[in-house]
Formats: sequence, structure tokens, C-alpha cells
Amino acid sequence: MTYKIPKEALEALEKLETAGYEAYLVGGCVRDILLSREPNDWDITTNARPEEIQKVFEKTFYENDFGTVGIVTESENPALKVIEITPYRMEAKYTDKRHPDIIRFADKLEEDLKRRDFTVNAIALNISPAAYVSDLKAKETGEIDEEFVKIIDLWKGREDLEKKIIKTVGIPKERFEEDALRLMRAVRLAAELKFFIDRETQKAISEKARLLRMISKERIRDEFSKIIMSDNPREGIQNLQKFGILKYAAPEIEEGIDITQNKEHIYTVWEHNLRALSHAAEKNYPLGIRMAALLHDVGKPRTKVGDGPDSTFYNHEVVGAKIAVQILSNLRYPKNFIEKVIKLVRWHLFFSDTEVITLSAVRRVTKNVGPENIWDLMKVRFCDRVGMGRPKEEPYRLRKYESMIEEALRSPLSVSMLKINGAKIMEVTKLQAGPKIGYILHTLFEEVLDDPALNTGEYMEKRAKELCQLSDKELQELGTAGKHKKEEEESKEISKIRQKYGVR
Repeated sequence: MTYKIPKEALEALEKLETAGYEAYLVGGCVRDILLSREPNDWDITTNARPEEIQKVFEKTFYENDFGTVGIVTESENPALKVIEITPYRMEAKYTDKRHPDIIRFADKLEEDLKRRDFTVNAIALNISPAAYVSDLKAKETGEIDEEFVKIIDLWKGREDLEKKIIKTVGIPKERFEEDALRLMRAVRLAAELKFFIDRETQKAISEKARLLRMISKERIRDEFSKIIMSDNPREGIQNLQKFGILKYAAPEIEEGIDITQNKEHIYTVWEHNLRALSHAAEKNYPLGIRMAALLHDVGKPRTKVGDGPDSTFYNHEVVGAKIAVQILSNLRYPKNFIEKVIKLVRWHLFFSDTEVITLSAVRRVTKNVGPENIWDLMKVRFCDRVGMGRPKEEPYRLRKYESMIEEALRSPLSVSMLKINGAKIMEVTKLQAGPKIGYILHTLFEEVLDDPALNTGEYMEKRAKELCQLSDKELQELGTAGKHKKEEEESKEISKIRQKYGVR
């Protein structure tokens, strides 16, 4: 068996050990190595103090109160550009439920592992110095044989990895009392890894959920985003609600629980929104689309009129957009992100009969959300459809809209594409304004359609002088032919687009 460890991490470990210090990979990177996942970051723990760490490496920065020193590498991999090295630390009191009141360094690795959050994150990995000497090729490829790898697992984290369980190190309540953000992190890890949360840990999360009131909205936002961006966001949001955590992030979403819909829907608003989010995750859509899928019907509970199959939700998209603003602003999302999501929520209902809808109507929708968001709006609409329990195959109606959007966005064939205009023609030919100028433009345009290389200022001026010598009748015939040629080419372009989407 081999362990895949990049050379930047290996070199950092080697330099610390060569300098006489202990050094272990620790935390999420070890967990991901053991799961054969690609780590998002690399952390090392050592018995060296911050100032000693800085002496070992050339490029470092130390800008925190927790002893963590950043090592700058030359890697092109974003996860390896900075490797964080932190001295062994001991448990301490957490008055603000987030950060230890004082930082106390430890001399032993065991003390450091004892303070960590979950068993799967409390595994340390050391590379034998012999590995650096005996197999230089392995060092370059990052494939380290297991005989050179020592794993320290005091809290049975590997066993929990095999069982797919998230469990705290030690007593759950104490871990959450120390750092309340761990309440959300447990849910996030379960969603990312598709693991289950240990029963005792679940119980403690529910009992300590109120501690999240002491955590900044920015930190809650970050964990909330990671849950939504996980491979299993639906279960993640369900767990947030189940454990009483969601109300500290986005309580408005909970309003959809048990809210039945009309005859077009077989799910409650809550279930429908989660299913829409789930499809967005299946398609690997970015955060903005996933967030819009989750919030697109958040306004329904407050707009519902009546009950049963004939209930209505008039203007729920307008109300939903206002609610979405409250949710995202409360969580301190960036302004441009909020604006994008709001547009997608506000305009997710833009459909009418595809046999009646016009290109001008499609252009209006595009203007409302912005050309840069129109395709994302279509993605949200499809998530909405799948969230209703409809087949995942794209229906004719959606394909028709996609075709019309592409038609509306494409640059139409026009004489404005020429390297000459009417004013220039009058200047070089001395002609007065009139129909003759239009005929010349259309004649030139026909020639360019046949041979785009002719579209140069020099040729256009020369050819315009030649055309102006023709009789009005001859020029009219050429210009009319050119206009018909343009319309024919336009028709071909539109036909290609419709054929692409399989619509009429």
C-alpha cells in the first residue's frame, strides 16, 4: 500500500525533522489521504515553537494569535501554495465559544490530538526519515510506501472512517462548549463525506445548538456555504433543521416545512426546495445556482391562499426575493453574490406558452436578469422542475426557451458589421443621402457573406466607388439580392440553433 503525499508537504516535514524537531501531517489532510480524497489544505503539527519554525523555512508569515506559521511554497496547486505549521497545543478555556482564552503550547503530540474536534480529524501521520534517502523517486511522485509511514491514531479515527461515522474526540458536550462552530462543522463533514453522525454527538449538537448565537454570522455563513457545496447538501440542510441549528443560519427556510402545494406539486415546499438543491448538486453547479435553487420558493409559505389542490401562491417569487435578501444579508454574503441570487429567485417564473412567447419577451427576461445570468436562470428553472418530481430529461418547452435565448443573444447579421458605413460611402462617392446608399451597403454585405476576407476598409471604399457608377436600376437589383442573401443566411443560422436544441 502507498500513501499519496505531495513533495511540498514531504519537504516541509523533512526540513523540520532535519532541524531536529518532530513533525506530523494532521487533521483533514490525513483524513482525506486515508479516504483517497484530494485534500483542500495541508496542515503540519510539530514540537517546534513559531519562532523556531520560521528559522527553518525561508518564506513564512505569522499573522495570528494561535501559533500557526504559514509556509509559502512554489506549488501551482492552490491547496499547496501555503502549508500551515502549528506547534503542539493543549486544551484551554473558550469563553467566547470559538477561540481559546490563552494559547498553551504542548511538548507531546498526544496533548495536541486530545484537543481536536472529531476522531477522523485527530489522526497524525509521520514519514520516516529513511524514506527521503531510500526512495528519491517516491519523493518526487508523492507515492510513499506504507513501510515508511507511521500513523498515530489515539482516538480510533481510522475505525470511524471505516464505519463512516462522525464522532467527537472525548465528551461531545465539552468539544462543543469549547468551539460552538463545531456544531455546524459536524453536519458539514457528514454532508461532504456522506457519513453518519454518532448518536451521542447528535444528542450533544441538539442540546448545545443555542451556543451558535455567540458565533459570528461570517463563520456560520462559511460553514453553511460548504454544506450547500457538498455532495449531499439535502441531507446537510435536513440535519441542520433536525438538530435545531438551521434557525441560526436561515430560519426562513424552515417555514416551508409541512406547507403543502397545489395539484402541480407532490411535495411540500420544504421538500421541493431541498430536491431542487439536490439536483443542482448532482449537476455540480456553483454556489449561486445552488443557493437560488434552495431559496427559489422560499416565499411560498407567506403567500399561500387556500388549501388543497387549488391553493395559490401569487407573487411568491417577489416575496421570495425579498426574503432571500434578508437571509443572505444576515449571513454577510457579498453584495454582488446577493444581487445574482436575488435575480434568479425573482425571475425564476418567466414561462408562458412557447407557441406564443416572442423573442422580444425573451429579450426582456434577459434584460431583467442580465445576459451573464440568463443561462443560470435556465439551470435554476430546471432544478425547480426536477424538484417537483418531474423526469430529469429536458422537456421540449425548456429546449425551446434555450433555443430562443440563443437566438436573442446572438449578434444578427447586419450591414453594421462592414468596415464601412453610409457616411463613409457618401464621403468617398460624393453621393447624397438616399436609397442608393442602402443598395450599396447591401451589395457590399452580400460580397462579404460570400468572402469575409473582403471586409477591409480599403476594399470597401474602392468597391463603393465602383458601385456608385452603376445605374439606379442595376444598383437596386444588386442591393435587393444582397438583402435577400442576408435574410437567407439569417434563416440558416437560426435553423442551426433550433436543430441544436431539437425544436421547431
